[in-house]
Amino acid sequence: MLNKVVLDIETVGFPFESFDSKQQEYLLKFAENETEVEEKKQQLNLYPLTAQVVTIGLFNPDTEKGKILFQSDKEEEFVSEDETVHYLSGSEKTILEEFWKIIPRYNQFITFNGRGFDSPFLMIRSAILEIRTSINLVPYRFSTDKHIDLLEQLTFYGAIRKFNLDFYCKQFGIDSPKSHGTTGLNINEMFANKAFKEIADYCLGDLRATSLLYKRWLNYIAH
Repeated sequence: MLNKVVLDIETVGFPFESFDSKQQEYLLKFAENETEVEEKKQQLNLYPLTAQVVTIGLFNPDTEKGKILFQSDKEEEFVSEDETVHYLSGSEKTILEEFWKIIPRYNQFITFNGRGFDSPFLMIRSAILEIRTSINLVPYRFSTDKHIDLLEQLTFYGAIRKFNLDFYCKQFGIDSPKSHGTTGLNINEMFANKAFKEIADYCLGDLRATSLLYKRWLNYIAH
């Protein structure tokens, strides 16, 4: 049996003021009013050149055990009450270095939009921080041997419309972590308020939901 892992990350945009005037001008290009300016600033979370990795989640869909690497203002290491999830804190560089040590242990990794977001984000942030990657997280697109991106699979590589994870979960009868009041839009505020454990738990919710969606795809769609 393949050693599998579900992978998910959480990111936080750098303050807009941290970019120089030329960068700010570039980032706000084509924004024509205050509403569009704010939208552009919110989108900083989406790009590895304007945001950082604050949480990396790994979850084995077969054993239902996982590991959450997360940024915190203090050193923390603990296990969940049910002893299935190991939490470990560190700087962005530290958690990325730990991730690249762990990921080669798995033969196959599973994501939701991992080819379009998580994988390139992790690889580019690592390069910026001068961390060598240990495997290619974006292998050949049309093979599920190494990377199963559920968004690719559930849209048949873009043949039908894309929906977000929350929508898929609700339609497949899976408990969505977005239904409990937290979404990706809250992460910046949570990070600023030092709600590091809460961000890690939110990531774990996404991992478990993605794991259940993967099992539905595997049992009823995959061939």
